[in-house]
Amino acid sequence: MISVKEMRALEINSSALGVSTLLLMENAGRSVKDEIIKRFNVKDKVVYVYVGHGGKGGDGLVAARHLADEGAKVTVILLGENKHEDAILNLNVIEEMDYSITLVEIKDVDELKPVSGDILIDAMLGTGFSGRPREPFRSAIKTFNNSKGFKVSIDIPSGINADTGEAYEGEYVKPDLVVTFHDIKLGLLKYNFNTVVKKIGIPVEAEIYVGPGDLLVNMRNRPYYSKKGDSGRVLVIGGSYTFSGAPTLAAMGALRTGADLVYVASPEDTARIIASYSPDLITIKLRGKNISPENFEELKSWIDKSDVVVIGPGMGLAEESIEASKIIVNYLKEKNKLAVIDADALKAISGFELYENAIITPHAGEFKIFFGEEPSKNIRDRINQVIRYANKCKCTVLLKGYVDIISDGKRFKLNKTGNPGMTVGGSGDTLTGITATLMAQKIEPFKAAYLGVFINSLAGTLAYNRLGAHLTPTDIINEIPNVINNPLDSFKRKLYKRILS
Repeated sequence: MISVKEMRALEINSSALGVSTLLLMENAGRSVKDEIIKRFNVKDKVVYVYVGHGGKGGDGLVAARHLADEGAKVTVILLGENKHEDAILNLNVIEEMDYSITLVEIKDVDELKPVSGDILIDAMLGTGFSGRPREPFRSAIKTFNNSKGFKVSIDIPSGINADTGEAYEGEYVKPDLVVTFHDIKLGLLKYNFNTVVKKIGIPVEAEIYVGPGDLLVNMRNRPYYSKKGDSGRVLVIGGSYTFSGAPTLAAMGALRTGADLVYVASPEDTARIIASYSPDLITIKLRGKNISPENFEELKSWIDKSDVVVIGPGMGLAEESIEASKIIVNYLKEKNKLAVIDADALKAISGFELYENAIITPHAGEFKIFFGEEPSKNIRDRINQVIRYANKCKCTVLLKGYVDIISDGKRFKLNKTGNPGMTVGGSGDTLTGITATLMAQKIEPFKAAYLGVFINSLAGTLAYNRLGAHLTPTDIINEIPNVINNPLDSFKRKLYKRILS
């Protein structure tokens, strides 16, 4: 099963990998023809194709061309102007086919009359449709249903919401066959249509590797009426007498990703140092030289008011900090708080059973400390290992490496947009901040984890392209907006193609 958003991400990822949406449209339209000729000898059969405005209309135009090539008598009925780039290219071909295809342009709904044919193809409203059909489609759907012939819907019957299955009685196509692409659409599960799923050439890698499509479909635009806090409040708990940089980098990563408010809770002297780095940061000055159990009561109100909590960067492994980590993580679990647990806090709670709103971001060494097992050298075995342990600890695991592996125990994603320069200390801290902001912006933990590592790695690669192995974590932070604002162009600049072979 696949949602509209997931399918759109796959199409964009596929295009970014070199399989264009035009080629996917060609494969989709041809697969419709293939399913029809399995059932009919189409030579001299009368075929009507009702074509809408979007990509589904383009699929119908491709099917029309192939059916004409098989000897069918094809009439294409255009229901208005199609502005889809790939569909326009296919329409240009149909316009040239004046010997084998009849082309009818509907200017007024009164021109729509029931027809009698052998095969009718619904290429009107696709997966982008929701709500109630407007004209001319409302009348076209009724006309289509009242016409005679074997009725085929492309991808989803027109008038049905592809995610929810919602439709208005009498205002959706009732087909004899649905030819849907790549995977069954969620909305089809509400109906008992005869449905065939056809693969259209989307690479497996478009689904298992994080790509620009995943980012484009999941990042939401801010409404004009937004107010402070709507785009997330992130609390970073970290720092110690020795370390001030790590929590600062996590906080700056969160801000650059788009959080409205970022608080850094650190021991008082460390917090003053952090405040001096940037006026953008709000520091909470905790008593003592290291974070300790005595700080818990003053932290509780900040935890409660924040959307997401990051814990661990630069926290250190003093005995008092280890105890504090355990107390704080248990409180986060009790509250089912969205959280990113990293670095020293992750070491402090090794073996804990966590919860579904938590993300842990270990490198190989931290993975071994937390789970008691070293990550396999074989990437395919490592994937299964991460899935197994994510299921065991009931959280999302993001295992960092030259191939990043992300799993919530049921699903997994891979990322290969990084570079060797990201072995620099602090690149994991920027990742925690990015991931926290994505969760604060209502992206589920599994997606936030794989989008976070994609943004962080690709930002690092943009910096690497300029600086080579001389990049620093602040260079990564500065590139974050470039990745988020233009993921397609940024993706073209990644360094590696084949990693696993």
